[in-house]
Amino acid sequence: MKSKETCPLAQHKELSAFSLVNEAIRSIKTRENSKINAIWLEATGCSGNIISLLNATNPDVTFFLREMVNLTYNNSIMAEEGESAFEQFLRTLETEFILLVDGAVALKNNGNYNIVAKYKDKDITALEAVKMAGERAKYVLAVGTCASSGGISAARPNPSECTNLSNVLKREVINLPGCPCNPAWVIGTVAYIITKGKPEVDSSNRPILFYGVTIHDRCPRRSFFNKGIFAKNLGEETCMFKLGCRGPITRTDCPTMKWNGGVNWPIGDNTPCIGCANFAFPDGMEPFVKY
Repeated sequence: MKSKETCPLAQHKELSAFSLVNEAIRSIKTRENSKINAIWLEATGCSGNIISLLNATNPDVTFFLREMVNLTYNNSIMAEEGESAFEQFLRTLETEFILLVDGAVALKNNGNYNIVAKYKDKDITALEAVKMAGERAKYVLAVGTCASSGGISAARPNPSECTNLSNVLKREVINLPGCPCNPAWVIGTVAYIITKGKPEVDSSNRPILFYGVTIHDRCPRRSFFNKGIFAKNLGEETCMFKLGCRGPITRTDCPTMKWNGGVNWPIGDNTPCIGCANFAFPDGMEPFVKY
């Protein structure tokens, strides 16, 4: 019987974001499953996760939106604006939908540090919108580190009293940390939900498919670590563990998935991993580079 430590690797070989998307599209076209409504709510953050989604490839975001989901609401990229946009949000609450939230949730002054809409002369805070949609959604996904664990938005001194999504919603939340979250992790998780339901998650509610093993386990510089050959300065193409690389304690598939359509990733560009998908990021991952 395989141990739990080896199962994630085996599962990764069997499934990938690409194969999951193909299966989702096939099942939608054969009417085994259907496109699902989705609300993407941007809370207290930098919009980095929606920008990351727009950079998706294989499939790209256009394919994702046309073939896989009906994205009825997003603060940044929807055509509607003002009250008519928020009415789309309200209408979706009466349907079966998934909720994706990026950014932490500001709690101070009843959430008034983050206003996401104005409806009938009333300010709608991210806190209120998250609760409205989170209580009704079939699945809730925390996209990015801020939504998953507070991230930069909740970093010291945290003047707006930001917190993660799970602290606001007393229900299960699937966490997809990353600063930003790789679009393949988002699209792959949604594809899994469409075809199979809830993905297998770890103790931090992260899909094991994408967060099952550490960056260190798949790092192309692992042989240097094993031989004790460590970089002393940035730019040296050996193991950057002694420069503060957080790969040994950060679980993502960055070495194989990479970024910007598979072009590169931090270590491939001679930059130590700063642990942006770690729940302790950023305060617990500092300093990002050390000598």
